[in-house]
Amino acid sequence: MNRFSLQHIQQKLSCSKYTSLSHAEMRQACVMVSLIMKEDQLHLLLTKRTDTVEHHKGQISFPGGMVDDDDESSNATALREVEEEIGISSSSITILGRLDDIHIPSGFVVTPIVGYIESLSELKPSPDEVAEVLLIPLEKFFDLSLRRIETRELKGVVRQVYLYDVWKEPVWGATAFIIKQLIDIISVED
Repeated sequence: MNRFSLQHIQQKLSCSKYTSLSHAEMRQACVMVSLIMKEDQLHLLLTKRTDTVEHHKGQISFPGGMVDDDDESSNATALREVEEEIGISSSSITILGRLDDIHIPSGFVVTPIVGYIESLSELKPSPDEVAEVLLIPLEKFFDLSLRRIETRELKGVVRQVYLYDVWKEPVWGATAFIIKQLIDIISVED
């Protein structure tokens, strides 16, 4: 089975156990790890955040944000955020699974939800949150020559940070870590 097929990805995600982390002293957020077919090839949909958003200004990220009190689930939060940030309705997205929660230095626990977007026809980026929408072929993230690790000090803690050189600016930090999780799950041999 082709590792770039939706069937393969969904099967790998369904067999994978994910880790939920405690949210007691951190803000809870969810992101949508969005896959879309373009020119017979799966792509990851990412956004470049504006310089005016409250958190992670100018960074490349997945659509996502904080959990609202009336969100029924992590899936609901991720779906709502995709609609708010890039205008894609939840009815156009098929949830494929989820990845491990991660703590990020800015004080969030992030739950990554993996979804497949049927069509970008209704794409309407929020000018307050999204400077640019990026579609990057998924296979680029499997190319080890495009992935590197740097040691960085973040909030007084020295960390190993993944970076993917797949665009004019590197994809790094929590977004790169989430992508690595996905790639590792997809790559596991049966």
